[in-house]
This record gives sequence, structure tokens and C-alpha cells, in this order.
Amino acid sequence: MVLALAALAILFVALALLRPVDHDESQYVAATLLTAHGFIPYRDFAYLQTPLQPYLFAPLALLAGAWTWPVLRIANALLGLATIAAVHRAARIGGAGPRAAAIAAALFATCDILLFSIGTARNDALPAACLALALPAIVRTAREQASRRDALRIGALLAAAAAAKISYALPALAYGLWALFRADRRPWWTLLGALPFATLIGALFLQAPEAFLFGVLGFPGQAPTEWYQARPWKLSTAAKLVDTLKFLALGPALLAIVATTGRRHRWHLILDLLILAGLIAALAPVPTWRQYLLPMLPALFVRLALVWHAHPPGKAMRIAAVVFACAGLAPTVEAVANGGIPMRDALRTATAVRETLDRAHVTGPVATLSPQFLPGTAIDPRFAPGPFYFRSTALLDARQERQLHLVSHARIGLLGDPRAILTGGEGAWSSGDDRIDALLAAYAIRRGYQALPVPGTRFTLYVARPASPRPVPHNSP
Repeated sequence: MVLALAALAILFVALALLRPVDHDESQYVAATLLTAHGFIPYRDFAYLQTPLQPYLFAPLALLAGAWTWPVLRIANALLGLATIAAVHRAARIGGAGPRAAAIAAALFATCDILLFSIGTARNDALPAACLALALPAIVRTAREQASRRDALRIGALLAAAAAAKISYALPALAYGLWALFRADRRPWWTLLGALPFATLIGALFLQAPEAFLFGVLGFPGQAPTEWYQARPWKLSTAAKLVDTLKFLALGPALLAIVATTGRRHRWHLILDLLILAGLIAALAPVPTWRQYLLPMLPALFVRLALVWHAHPPGKAMRIAAVVFACAGLAPTVEAVANGGIPMRDALRTATAVRETLDRAHVTGPVATLSPQFLPGTAIDPRFAPGPFYFRSTALLDARQERQLHLVSHARIGLLGDPRAILTGGEGAWSSGDDRIDALLAAYAIRRGYQALPVPGTRFTLYVARPASPRPVPHNSP
């Protein structure tokens, strides 16, 4: 098992470095860098998630420096490994044999939902690992009287998951309600375990309530509807159903749902509740993306191990599992098969950007939709969310944007005259939209900024020209 985990760790890290750049990573890298430099989420910059990840990863940024971005990808890859190991451990505690537990964990590892989530510097791997690491204690609690240690561990890990990503609050709530029905599950000790993370969230909320509510609830609830209004199909129930089935079928998750339906012991109820809560969390936002389905998978594959231990799969089911596993691996293989090492190229680009900033003597914050390419001290806090708020039009008014440290393209005039503007990172090549970056470039040109192409890259640095000296009046003789 140790050798298998070591091999899987090497594979996951390699895939993380080979996966193409994704503009989704911008806000998570930027938030980590800003937090590492003493900025406080919500109060000093907008963060569109719950706040644990930038605080937990900030020490990595301090140690990694210019290597922060790939280090965050590697951290997520290793968190993915921990997630798989925890699923295997929970299955064994639940009574699954070594073979059934290993097969279920291996099938979990082939799900495209998981592989994408742990291959980028997003905020999916950390909460998934927290949820999965809670499962061994949850299974033990369901089968016998809970210990105080298990109750504290469950509370802390489920609260940490919710503090890293709001969708994990639903599985945490599902467990809390289940625990309340019997005193021997020690619900108050579970609550005590959750207290440190609840305190962190409460403290940050009190520092900037409006910014916190907008980042955690307002933006996720409103922005997708606004962005996809030109493509209403993506917001339809039919699209949600098609996308959900597609993402579950890219890997053995859909097969696992079919294989586990109707087969369980009484204590399996908590696993079913966690699966259902994870599914509801995935379906609540519009549209549904593959990483949204990750909260339901750890408990699902524990259930699969338990069912297959009691009722080993037949030949047809084994063949189907192989087929679905190959389908799950296919998107990752396609993504990394284009050649090159995207993270190496990204570091070279970031180095070229940094050198161009130095040559232009730019010391102030730089406005850009791609803050992940900047050193932390150069990030304009108003662009910490990358392109995701800038592309909006009417989510906030001008006063709110100023108060929440944000700028939208609809009110780009509020940007003023930053020392520099960097474009080139938001485009089709990074799963983004070139038109959004073009708006920022057009603003720089209108304001008379000097364009400095960043050598060897697709980026352009626009530098504010020094103000012309005012004419000195003189007296006529």
C-alpha cells in the first residue's frame, strides 16, 4: 500500500505540473500571496470563497516565493492523495476487505472530477481532503459509540471543509443533524471541534460584513446568471441534468451510484446522507461544473467498497468499471498530451514579467486579470479575484465597488491610473475570454499608457507615463 501511494503521489504531482494553465487559479494564487503579505481577506481585498485556504497556504507562499503557483498545485495534488488514502481507510474501518477497499479507492482515483480538482491551484482539493479525512472517524462513530477524540476530529475537519469552500457546509450540516439524534454520538464535542474554524469565519465576517457576505454568498449566487444570460441554455434544468450525468460518467462515479443503490446496512445511513448532501451542494449553483460534484464522491466510494465486499461485482460490472475508469482518465490524458510543461512555461512568463517591471521601475500595484503571474507585492488588491468580478456589469454599484475593493468593466473609470496595467493572461489559451482582457488594454491605451511587450510572452505591460511638468510662469520685463 505504501508503494502504491508513493507511485500515486509521483503521478499526481506530475499531472499537476503538466496540466494547462486555467484562469480559475488566478484568484486562489492571488489570495494566498496577498494573505502571506499581511492583507486580510474581505477587509483588504475581495475573496469569493470562505477564507481558510489562503490562511492555510500562506506559509507555503512565504517559503516558495516566486514558486508559489506550482507549489500550490503540488500541495493540492498531495491533498488528493490524502483524500484517496482516507477513503481506503474509512472503507477498511467500515468492514470492507483489503481487495474491495483498494479497488474502490483506485476507481475513485480515476474520476475526472477528482483529477481536475487536484490538478490546479483551485480550492477544491483542501475541503475534499478534510471531508475524506473525517470519514474514518464518522464510520467508526456510526458503528459504535463515538469517542470524544473522534467527535472533536469530525467537528474540526467538517468545519475546516466548510471554511475552505461553502458547498461543504451542507455535508457538515447533514452530519451535525444526524449526530444530534443520539447522545452517544457526542454532538456537543463535535461542535467544540468546529469552534476554531467557526471563530475564524466569525472574526473575518465582523471585520467586513458586507464584503464577506458578497464574496461568500452574493457573488456565487448572482454572477453566473449574469455572465451566462447570453447563453440561457447553460442555466436551464436540462443543461444541469446533462452536465451532471456527463461529469459523473467521466469516471466510475455514475457506476458507483448504480452499484450502491438499495444495498446497505442500517449504519450506512450517514454515508447516504453525506452523498445526498454533496449532490444537493453540487446542483444548487448554476451552471453545474465537474468540481462541484466532488463533495459527494468520498462517501460514495466508501459505500462502493462496502457493497462490493458484501456482494462482489460480476463480470459485466467489472468490465463496466474498467470502461468508466478509462473514460475518467481520458480528459486528463488529453489535457497533458499537448506537449510541454505548462508550469515551467508559466514560471518563465512570471520571471519575464518581473524583469519587465524592474526595467520599467514599477513598484506600485499592477492592475491585471492574471495576478497569478505577479509577485505578491505587485498585485493590485482590487484585482485579487482575477477576471471574475471585472467581467460583471451590475452586481454592485459604484459605492459598493469602492468599499469592497473591486472594479468591474462597466465602471472601469473607477480604476483611475494605477502605476501599470498587465494584459495577456486572460484568453482562450487559459480557458478565459480575450474580450475581457481587451477592455483593460483599451483602457490603458486611452489613458496614454506606454506599451511594453514582455519579451518571449503573450503579455504586454502598460506603464503610466510621467506627468508632464507644468510650465513655470515668468514675468515679462
